Amino acid sequence: MATQELQQLDGERAGAEVVYGPEECHRSSIELLEELGFPKGVLPLKDLVECGRVRETGFVWMKQKAPCQHFFKGTDTLVSYATEVTSYVEKGKMKKMTGVKSKQLLLWVSISEMSITESGKRIYFKTPMGLGKAYPFTAFMTEEEKQEFLEKNKE
Repeated sequence: MATQELQQLDGERAGAEVVYGPEECHRSSIELLEELGFPKGVLPLKDLVECGRVRETGFVWMKQKAPCQHFFKGTDTLVSYATEVTSYVEKGKMKKMTGVKSKQLLLWVSISEMSITESGKRIYFKTPMGLGKAYPFTAFMTEEEKQEFLEKNKE
């Protein structure tokens, strides 16, 4: 990385709340997703080593030991996560994302934003080119969340 890019990153991280270690990072990432209104399974990062958040700007980052991939059965989509995933967050939205790619047909496509639709029933994923696709909110729920959801929505 160029010196200028490193200085910019340092500037974005000024005043951050940072946690280290797998347990603390996992807890922190789940709390963040819940606070934003996203299901717990939408960012299935593994072996997290550092998570940070600058509340004033909404900048967050999550570092894991190595890049990983996850296949979402509910959307039939393979997603790749870099060693570091960053974003600016606000309620119901993660924007200016880096480190997340989705395999579409034979191409890997960067995901720059994800947001919960107005109905709250879908999550919309957008590329840097402005193209996007919405998937059911339930496709990203953990098994525990799905159980609670089904119990709550019984007749």
